[in-house]
Amino acid sequence: MESTRYYDNPFEDYPNPKAEQLVNAATKEINEEYKEIIYKGTKKLLDRLEENQKHWLSHDDYSVYTGSAGIAYLFYHCGKCLDEPAYIDKAEELLRTCVSKFRSRREVTFLTGITGPLALYAVVLHSQGNKEELKNIITKLKSLSPHVLNEDNDLPDELLYGRVGYLFALLFLNKHISPPPIEDKLIKQVIAITIKSGNIYASSRKYKTPIMYAWHNSEYLGGAHGLGGILYLLLQARPYLTQSQLENDINPALQFLQNLRYPSGNFPSSIGSNTDKLVHWCHGAPGMPMLFCLAYEIYEDKKYLDTALQCGEVIWKRGLLKKGYGICHGVAGNAYAFLCLFQQTKDIKHLYRACKFAEWCIDYGTHQTRSPDRPFSLFEGLAGTIYFLLDMQNPSSAKFPAYSV
Repeated sequence: MESTRYYDNPFEDYPNPKAEQLVNAATKEINEEYKEIIYKGTKKLLDRLEENQKHWLSHDDYSVYTGSAGIAYLFYHCGKCLDEPAYIDKAEELLRTCVSKFRSRREVTFLTGITGPLALYAVVLHSQGNKEELKNIITKLKSLSPHVLNEDNDLPDELLYGRVGYLFALLFLNKHISPPPIEDKLIKQVIAITIKSGNIYASSRKYKTPIMYAWHNSEYLGGAHGLGGILYLLLQARPYLTQSQLENDINPALQFLQNLRYPSGNFPSSIGSNTDKLVHWCHGAPGMPMLFCLAYEIYEDKKYLDTALQCGEVIWKRGLLKKGYGICHGVAGNAYAFLCLFQQTKDIKHLYRACKFAEWCIDYGTHQTRSPDRPFSLFEGLAGTIYFLLDMQNPSSAKFPAYSV
């Protein structure tokens, strides 16, 4: 029976006689000829995005997720990857507008709140040497911390709308600005309240995990809303974690999450879900290889690497989504799992698989059965696909935007 969610993968897996046209097994790199094909495809799609500026500027959406701050994120990435400073200037102009016009100051996450535009604007200002305005922006971002650290409000803990979305912004700033502008104390406070919240919820439900979370009365597990994304952000903050937090809170929660897999190797979208159907970054296997590869590095437990590799098999089989090419719930986002697995294992098979998914993305629009609400945005549309194709030109340093610091 034909799936209503994904296309059967038409590509021959690695190894095969034509694979050497894409990847070089000796150097473990993409062949220059194929890299040129990716480059040309990227530029073509970038031209399309810029030609449609009036469409993506017409919405009063200034978020990273679906708004103009996400386009700015792409332009900043273009400026660095293509060595074209004009794109960084475009990013600066867009972000200045986003910061001035963002309406809600209570939405504190990187993806959907004011924090994303502020953090990105700070990084761009730093790259341009604008120290005075940079200081103002950092102060504004820090001023949101009382809301994040308030135990009595209804702020969730997840990445898209919650506390670890703010944590990502703090880690992002310290990674890209020197000297790091965010004090250790604030980062540790955000971590502590996130873990405490998870302790309280897990205890109330008597789960066999020290930390668990819910959003809108569902106990989600994936990258965007759930336990997987929260654990990944906490592990990326490892320098700020105590040994007790690592061993007594996070590691048992990883084992609990790992044991929830379907027999196929895919992950449920939430606890209690019995329908093995979603293979997206936001819900399902594609958001998990980054988490379990990092867990493998930290805890040196091969079962974590095996889990990440099993996710890769699910994505290769079921990851060419009819929903489109985006990074939240599309082919480009799914392909980042292969880049992560390649970075971790240096197995050329994963780089080859990423190349085939990139080939699918270059034919943008050919396979899509429905258009996203924000067709040019970073997480739902064209901008995210371009971001992925840029990363394909330097796969060893690729990072899923707003998820991997």
